[in-house]
Amino acid sequence: MVLAYGEQPYIHDVVDRILASTGVSVHVVVVDNGCTSPSLEPLRERPGVTLLEPGTNTGFTGGCNLGAAATDSEYLAFVNSDALVEPDALAELTKVAARPEVGIASASLRLAETPELLNSAGNPVHVLGLSWSGHLGEPAAQFPVERSVTSATGAAFAVRREVWKALGGFTERFFAYSEDADLSLRCWQQGWDVRYVPAAVVAHHYEFSRNTAKFYLLERNRLAMVLTVYEGRTLALLSPALLAFELAMLAVAVVNGWLPAKLRGYRWLLTERRWLGEHRRAVQGARRRRDRELAELLTARFDQSVLPLPRGGGFLNTVMSGYWGLVRRLL
Repeated sequence: MVLAYGEQPYIHDVVDRILASTGVSVHVVVVDNGCTSPSLEPLRERPGVTLLEPGTNTGFTGGCNLGAAATDSEYLAFVNSDALVEPDALAELTKVAARPEVGIASASLRLAETPELLNSAGNPVHVLGLSWSGHLGEPAAQFPVERSVTSATGAAFAVRREVWKALGGFTERFFAYSEDADLSLRCWQQGWDVRYVPAAVVAHHYEFSRNTAKFYLLERNRLAMVLTVYEGRTLALLSPALLAFELAMLAVAVVNGWLPAKLRGYRWLLTERRWLGEHRRAVQGARRRRDRELAELLTARFDQSVLPLPRGGGFLNTVMSGYWGLVRRLL
């Protein structure tokens, strides 16, 4: 499953790499969410490829859900349009995803320009809802062993169809950003593990953008995830920290010029409050594991190499870690 939106300089290489996969039979579904270049016409009649054209930008979440519904394969793999799989990567992911206790298998995502360095070895999720690329820029050789991770990377992962159906796919209203953390936490809640697969190597042309639209989506989706995924007791215990963090994020938004995007996110949450309530009931009704069982998956420390904190950031991490420790004892 590959999405194409805007300029996609790597899209044909991405499809070529997937089709050249070894150890697994593949069929590539490409969703044209509004690709402006290059032309996707060569893919239309290409053997082993299905091109879907919804006629509008369905977002990352909607496009992935649409692509997954267009095939009945037992396993689903999602690969970013700028991510190049190694020949055996999909086979390695599928091998791990096939285990009954595993829900999502996440690739060893490498920086394409320096493939010995990681883009992600699974992503941490902060108790306040933020998530980031795990071990970004660190040597991949330091993470040679398969392990459980809090969140898969949305850039390259595989899942059994039965798991995808049970989770309901990506939360479509998210549109883009935080959908991988949300899917992974719901996966853990429903009783499956999320695993990092070091043998599944994928090179990613990673670029972190800081446009206001991204901040809008990140902030609103972070809050939507927290409000729907956590149990009521967890939300109540975390509410002082959540409120303090919101005030801090408002201040950051003012200083960095994206306050309108932050306020727009609040408006979206208010507008979607009925859906939020319905979605929360569905998520909580499907869970098999309580928050106290999963609390160890979450971190209370911000990775300052990825998310630079202002002066005093180390103290903030210390205080937040102590606070989260108290919350965990009360869950």
